[in-house]
Amino acid sequence: MPAFVALLRAVNLGSHNKVGMADLREMAEGCGLANARTLLQSGNLVFECDRRKSAELETILERALARDLGVDTPVIVRSAAEWRAVIAANPFRAEAKADPGHLLVMALKAAPPAAGVADLVRAISGRERVKAHGRELYLVYPDGVGRSRFSGAIIDRKIGVAGTARNWNTALKLLALLEPQT
Repeated sequence: MPAFVALLRAVNLGSHNKVGMADLREMAEGCGLANARTLLQSGNLVFECDRRKSAELETILERALARDLGVDTPVIVRSAAEWRAVIAANPFRAEAKADPGHLLVMALKAAPPAAGVADLVRAISGRERVKAHGRELYLVYPDGVGRSRFSGAIIDRKIGVAGTARNWNTALKLLALLEPQT
């Protein structure tokens, strides 16, 4: 069966959108998704499912999260092949090797408009860098995300597309979870 990764946006940040990973796995299984596994506590779900498209799976998971867990948040789904392509398309290879904790990949619901990406680049006031590729943004925060003024709110406002980011270490761990199922 094909493998997929689902990334939940903004869960388990303080008291906001609390989702237990055991509850998430149980909910996924209840949706007919097989071999559900989670990584960390930040809403990373890997599962197997036959004959489904990513957008359909996003809708199924978003509805189930709201219905079963009381959480209303976007979910971004990529197939194993799509996630391998995300890793391969990384334009910041040196940063991925030298400082993977400060490199993020933001999976988006749709490809951002070129004008939005241009506005986003102009909004950078520090040393951060961003590149868009398909439905992903690759972001480098050399001084750390926590200290940056280049926030998720600015990204959302400039590109107008919902997304969620994971650091490069997490992105690679998700790839490793996907690989045995492909």
